[in-house]
Amino acid sequence: MPEAQGVSQTMLRLSKLTDYAVVVLVRLSHEAGVQTSPGIAATTGIPEPTVAKVLKTLAAGGLVASQRGARGGYRLLRPLRAIPVADVIAAVDGPIALTACVESSTVECESQCLCPMRGRWDPVNDAIQQALLCITLADMQEAAIPRAFRIPASLPAAE
Repeated sequence: MPEAQGVSQTMLRLSKLTDYAVVVLVRLSHEAGVQTSPGIAATTGIPEPTVAKVLKTLAAGGLVASQRGARGGYRLLRPLRAIPVADVIAAVDGPIALTACVESSTVECESQCLCPMRGRWDPVNDAIQQALLCITLADMQEAAIPRAFRIPASLPAAE
């Protein structure tokens, strides 16, 4: 139902930093070697302090490596096809927990002792986590290309 009829719509939301992290990781895949945060900021339109923060977080999460020095910067540790969206979310926002009631949640629920739904969200949370493990950054990068311009993974053999 549309909001105009009095029913509000809600959705699961990722943090802006997670969204930026995906953009930064895809950008890193475009160049061999290292890239700097100012260079990534210039090509993505994300402010440089935010790019620097995202890169530090991704380095701590094991998704990128940093290199110090005059030729320093950051590089991917894995190809995009080996980075599931779940790994990016976990690196930036922590474990995926739909509610405070799931096992992996770091948030305490004040109604935990009395709640009849305690633990019942785990299957939902697990399903979401599995779906996010099945989608890689390469899938997301490909989805950004209109279908008409995508090259099929395997072309039919010519007869």
